[in-house]
Parts: sequence; C-alpha cells; structure tokens
Amino acid sequence: MLFIGVDLGTSAVKLLLMDENGRIYKVVSKDYPISFPHPGWSEQNPQDWFEKTIEGIKELTAECDKSQVKGISFAGQMHGLVTLDEEDQVIRPAILWNDGRTGEETEYLNTVIGKEKLSRYTANIAFAGFTAPKILWMRKNEPENFARVRKIMLPKDYLVYSLTGVSSTDYSDASGMLLLDVEHKEWSEEMLKICGIRREQLPKLYESWEQVGILKEEIAQELQLPADVKVIAGAGDNAAAAVGTATVGDGECNISLGTSGTLFISRKDFGVDKHNALHSFAHADGHYHLMGCMLSAASCNKWWMDEILKTTDYIAEQSRISGLGENRVFYLPYLMGERSPHNDPDARAAFIGMSMDTTREDMTLAVLEGVAFGLRDSLEVARSIGAAPERTKICGGGAKSPLWRKIIANVMNMKVDLIESEEGPGYGAAILAAVGCGVYPSVEDAAKKLVKVTGTEEPIPSLVGKYEERYQKFRRLYPALKGLF
Repeated sequence: MLFIGVDLGTSAVKLLLMDENGRIYKVVSKDYPISFPHPGWSEQNPQDWFEKTIEGIKELTAECDKSQVKGISFAGQMHGLVTLDEEDQVIRPAILWNDGRTGEETEYLNTVIGKEKLSRYTANIAFAGFTAPKILWMRKNEPENFARVRKIMLPKDYLVYSLTGVSSTDYSDASGMLLLDVEHKEWSEEMLKICGIRREQLPKLYESWEQVGILKEEIAQELQLPADVKVIAGAGDNAAAAVGTATVGDGECNISLGTSGTLFISRKDFGVDKHNALHSFAHADGHYHLMGCMLSAASCNKWWMDEILKTTDYIAEQSRISGLGENRVFYLPYLMGERSPHNDPDARAAFIGMSMDTTREDMTLAVLEGVAFGLRDSLEVARSIGAAPERTKICGGGAKSPLWRKIIANVMNMKVDLIESEEGPGYGAAILAAVGCGVYPSVEDAAKKLVKVTGTEEPIPSLVGKYEERYQKFRRLYPALKGLF
C-alpha cells in the first residue's frame, strides 16, 4: 500500500510517497510565488496551491503502481485566511500566517475584548498572524468582499475542498484560528459573534486521521488514481511535523528550525500557561500540545549569510567557529517581530556586545545562539507549568547543522535526537493517511513504530554552565530594548 503526504508550505508544496512500513519512495517539490503588495503584507493565490499540488501528485506517482495508492493527507501552513463566495470562487488572495497588517485588530482583541476572555473562549490570546484578526481586518477594510463570504477555510483545507468538495478542517489547524474552543474541540460561539461570522461559513471539524471523503471523480481520472482513494483531514504543519518526528503522547518534545522556529511539547491533558505566552492547541494525535513559535529561526541564518555576508557556503562559515559558550556578542532574532513569548510585532533584530576584536565568526555564532536562546525562552515558560522534557527531536533545514544541534543541546540542557527522515510535516501527513486507512490503530502507535532516531547530541555539563550564564544575560536584553522598538 502507498500513501501520499502533501505539505503545503509558504514557498512550495512538497509531496512524498510512503509505503505502510514508512519507506519513502519519492519526494517532489513545486514552487509558487508569494506577493507583498504593501509593506508587511504577505499573500498567495490559492489556485496556485491547487495547480502545483496536482502537478506534484502526477510527478510523484508517475512510476509507481497507482492502484496501490490508498490514502492522501495533508500538512499545511497555518492561520492563513482563504475566503470563497457562493459560487466557490476565491474572493481575494489568501492572507498568510506571516502577514503583519492586523496590528489594530490584534490590539482590539487583546485589550477591548480582553486577553482573559479570549483565553477562556479559545485557550489563546490574539497574535497578528492568527486568522480571527484577519477576518476583522477584512470586515473593516474590504466590506464588499466580506459580504460575499460564504466559506472560510485554512490553506491546506482549500486543497482538500478542491480535491473532494468537502469543507473540512482538523482540530490542530483550527486551533490557530482563534475561533476554536480548544479544550472542548468546538467552534466558539462568542468568537463567531465578535468576528461577525456564522457557523455555517466554517468547515466541519475532524480529527487529523479521520477520513473527509474521496477524490472527486474528475480529479481521480485526471490523476489516474483509484476512485476510492481516501482523503484524510491532515494537520497544521507543526502538528504534522510532530507526528513525523514521533512527538506524540505525553511529554514528548520537538524543535523545528525552519523559516520560523517552534518548540512543540505534546501533552495528554489540556493546559494553558497563565500569561498565554505559549499556544495551547489540539494535537494531531487526538490530545493537546503546547507550542512556542519564533517568527524567524533558520531565516535569521539565511538573512545573515545571503544578504549580509553574501555567501551560500553555510558549511564553510560554520567550520571556522570555535569557543562555544564564550562568545561576547549577542543577537536578538526578531527580524519580523516576535510571537512567543513576547507577542510583539514591533520587536526587531539586534547585535549587541561587539568590540574592535569581534570577528565574522563571532557574529555568525551569535546568530545561531540567538535563535537557540529565543527557543529557550519558550522552554522556560513550559517548564513553569510543569512541562519539562529531558530530550527533544529536531527537524527543519537548520537541523542539518551539527554545530547548531550542539548549541541547541547545551543551551536547552536536553538530549537532541536526530531522526532518519528529514521530511517532518510531509512524513507526518503520510503517517496520518496510513492511520486513516486502518493500517495502524492510532497516530501514536504509527509514529512510534515508523520514526527512527539515527543519532543523539548529548549536552556537555561544562558547556551547559557557560550557556546558562549567557542565557541569563540574553533574557534581559529584550526588556531593556523594548522601548526603542
């Protein structure tokens, strides 16, 4: 049996073909454009996602026995606002997770409605990237478009709708809309009233492994796939990546070093930290998770290398670095503002502590360390409410760097496990498809059987001590600079 995992990212859709034993046969990636029509805005055309996904599935299955494809599932960029009219036409370009136009709406939700009420309604407070502030922005700034809205959906769910005709979402992705009562797994009537929308405009809710439907007849024919291929709900990209790294069950941890960075802790029980510094979301395994999200992680290193140093030889730049734990330069990783734990869209990146003997290597090291310290901020919040993992999986582009893994292990004082598959979200989506098709009894059972650890970075006590001292200095920098941002 074969299963397709579709990971709808910000810059590309990545598809993989997996068998029931977790073996990956092929991976295909299809790029699409992103537009920035105004400073701070970030939009995409949902039709591009669909067209590239169709292209990708055709290429992915070109050489396999298509009759063996039993299920398709999805991971997707979270929080994006996709709106359809009564004829199922996209009303306006999708407003993405990293769009910053909703400052006023976020402020309104957090101060006028109030963080206490929001947390009671949804288990979370408003962040600029969430979907509810985007809905408020559209209602205020594009009233004619808003009046045409008949369906509201998230990016990956637009793909599902285009493939099946079923308007659906899963609990993990819906958690990031600020419309879901996360604890009770149902739409919040209070939030619908605040946003001026109706329940029938929102999709039906599913667990991530549940079947939504089957391919439309014409889609199945075009793709030359069996008519009974099951389409499984899928998950938000971080929850899917957690499945793809076996971060399921109680107390497991995953760190993702992608464009953005996340600290993800799976939990059996629902819980919220008192300051709502971390997101409290439903998980793709049927339970819950805490998540700290940095808006700039590996993108900090990419910016530093590509734009400032004008080099693409990341390995050579890191090979010259020594003296871990002794760097006197600090870097604040807030290139696009910050989400967890500061919730400050105005925060900005900064280098601090340079002197006449500061080197290129010191600056590069500071960038890597700054991202690790930023993730440690979220870990400290998790620890404050009793979530204290002793080890973590790691995934994302930044995880390919042995130096960065070593820094993470010692800044966090946790064992860092590297896994066999680097396909996090897409692999998780394929695992969800296998569970949805009955190959495994649960997501937890499937993930723990299929995901394999290939190596572990152990923290070094002497280095942990040095980084602890440096972290305590780092955590004082943002409060000191906040007034200047």
